Amino acid sequence: MENRAVLCPRCRQIIGSEESVCSSCGTSRSNHWWKLIGITRGASETVWLVRAIITLNIIYFAISILLSTKVDSLSGFVTPGKNSLFMLGASGTIPIDKYGRFWSLLTANYLHAGTLHLVFNLMALRQLAPWVIAEYGNSRMAIIYTFGGILGYFISYIAGIPFTVGASAAICSLIGSLLYFGKSRGGVYGRSVYKEVGGWVVSLFIFGFIFPGINNWAHGGGILGGIMLGFILGYNGKKNEGVLHHILAIFSFILTVGALLWALFGSRI
Repeated sequence: MENRAVLCPRCRQIIGSEESVCSSCGTSRSNHWWKLIGITRGASETVWLVRAIITLNIIYFAISILLSTKVDSLSGFVTPGKNSLFMLGASGTIPIDKYGRFWSLLTANYLHAGTLHLVFNLMALRQLAPWVIAEYGNSRMAIIYTFGGILGYFISYIAGIPFTVGASAAICSLIGSLLYFGKSRGGVYGRSVYKEVGGWVVSLFIFGFIFPGINNWAHGGGILGGIMLGFILGYNGKKNEGVLHHILAIFSFILTVGALLWALFGSRI
C-alpha cells in the first residue's frame, strides 16, 4: 500500500509520501506520538521516574507540614514553618555557613514553602521531564535534574541568598538542557524547541522580578547547569546513553535518597 504524506508526530512538518523519515527531525513516520513523548515507554521507562520525583516532593512537603505549620495570610493554605524546612534541608547562607549543611544544596530541591509553590513546580516538572527524557534518556535526565539543581542552589548560595527551597532550580536545569538541545540540534525541530523553551525562560524571569521571594539566582544557576550538562552528556541522536551515564544516574539516586534520609533522621543542629 502506498504511503500518503503525513504530519511528523514530533515536529509537525510534512513527511512526503516517498520519505520513510522526517527530513526535518529524522523521526520515523511509523512512530506514534505517544512513544515520542514517553507515554507508553513511560509506564515502564519514563513515567516511573517522573512519578518518583513527584512522589518524593509530595512526601517531604507532607512531612514538613506535620513537623511545623503556619497559615499563609494571602492564600489561606496551611504551609510549612521555617523550622521544619530548616530541619529537612532548606539551603542558603544560614544553613550552610552557620550550620555546615552543604548537603542542603541537594535536599532543598525537594522542599516547598507552600501548596501553590509545590503545585506550580510539579506541573512544570510533569510537562518538562518527559520531554527531556525523550531527547536525553532516563539516566541523563536524572543526572541533569540532580546536579543541575545542586548547581542552581550553589549559585544562589554564592549570591548570598540566606534561606531558600523549591524544585525550581532542578526544573530550570531541565529547561537549560532543552535550550542546549534545541540550539545544538538545529533544523526546524531544534529551532521550535529552542523558541518554545526560550519563552519559558522569559516568562520565568518576568515572573521572578514581579513577585517577591522568587529565587532568580537559583533559576539562573539551574538553567546554566542544564546547558553545561546537556553539552557534557550529549543527547539522543548525537550520543547514545552509555554505561557511564547509567552509573552516574545510579549515583544520583543514591546521593538524593541518602541526603533526604540524612535530613530526616540523621542531621543535627
